[in-house]
Amino acid sequence: MKKIAVFLAEGFEEVEALTPVDVLRRAGFECETVSISSDRMVMGSHQIPVLADRLLGSDLESYDMVVCPGGMKGSKNLRDCDEVVHLVQVFDQDPEKFVAAICAAPMVLAKAGVSKGRKVTSYPGPDLEPLFDDAQYLTDQPVVIDGHMVTSRGATVHVVAVEGNFAFALVDVLGGDSEKLRNGMMYNFLKEHLA
Repeated sequence: MKKIAVFLAEGFEEVEALTPVDVLRRAGFECETVSISSDRMVMGSHQIPVLADRLLGSDLESYDMVVCPGGMKGSKNLRDCDEVVHLVQVFDQDPEKFVAAICAAPMVLAKAGVSKGRKVTSYPGPDLEPLFDDAQYLTDQPVVIDGHMVTSRGATVHVVAVEGNFAFALVDVLGGDSEKLRNGMMYNFLKEHLA
């Protein structure tokens, strides 16, 4: 069974972290939330405390995917965590592993040097877009997949539109059946009726 680590740093965007966890677990993958601090309780950007499944550790190199959720403060905390940056680099060097980041968190990929020359996206704006001058930065797609790297723009008014796409894209790249989930979770129905 494939294993996924979703990093939680103080100030993480709750929807961007927990939606992928929920969808990946529904898809049958072993998905754990991982606190990057010494405390399993992590405060989200909207003051929602979340108890992480575990703490950051070197055994994460055996996992199949790492996910960096957004939230500006949380993303900066991930970027400034040497262990997270190292894991992103390790995962990027292995074509069988996946690296994913949403909203402001692609800044971690830029810091790790893994976005250079790749197709990426992130939350728009002058704080983030210049970080990807050496990448092919796309603004017209909510989710961008380049090899084993998945990036997404972030939260929108219709949360299901982007976070759902991001989470389902993670299921797809891991070899799961996202179409069954899209139907079961009423995603396809809502997408059709919100269009």
